[in-house]
Amino acid sequence: MPEKTDYKKKLVARDLKKRSLVLHNDDIHTFQYVINALMKICNHDELQAEQCALIVHFRGKCPVKGGPFVQLKPMKDQLILKKLRVTID
Repeated sequence: MPEKTDYKKKLVARDLKKRSLVLHNDDIHTFQYVINALMKICNHDELQAEQCALIVHFRGKCPVKGGPFVQLKPMKDQLILKKLRVTID
């Protein structure tokens, strides 16, 4: 049974490793739309959301939240439902 135990350990390690939720530029949504989504879903204050939106606009992407995979996955799913491009790196 060591194979199952190793697999479970890898899953737990993956879930606990610090990751970044990265928002990518899409040239479709307005700044206000992105700002509102970040405030609602990622619990950003207005200034933080504005800064992230500007970074995404000028650099093409921005890490908007950090944490373990299990914490970021629901936020990623909600942002995708809003048609925003996000990844977990």
